[in-house]
Amino acid sequence: QVQLVESGGGLVQAGGSLRLSCTASGRNFRNYNMGWFRRAPGKERDFVAAISVAGAVTYYADSVKGRFTISRDNAKSMLYLEMNNLKPEDAAVYYCAAGAKPGSRLQHEYVYWGQGTQVTVSS
Repeated sequence: QVQLVESGGGLVQAGGSLRLSCTASGRNFRNYNMGWFRRAPGKERDFVAAISVAGAVTYYADSVKGRFTISRDNAKSMLYLEMNNLKPEDAAVYYCAAGAKPGSRLQHEYVYWGQGTQVTVSS
């Protein structure tokens, strides 16, 4: 089992940057493909980015490609999401998740979820 806790959210102006972190505890973090999802107010939770177990392969939603970077440090059991050039439409609660399938964009293919961290972008 893996427990996930997100941090790093906050208020930022449009065009600014934030770095989200996801701290994993429990066993076998390095065996899980990891992902970031987000839920904006009044909307469904959507895929943002995913990364393979060794970090060699990454996947992005079209809306964040070129602005967001997902990475992981298996030695520290950490997952990151570097977000640059933030836009008001990026405002959401961001969740990290652990799953078995590499690059999955489907929520039901992720087994463990964090509680989320709020990102607010002012225009």
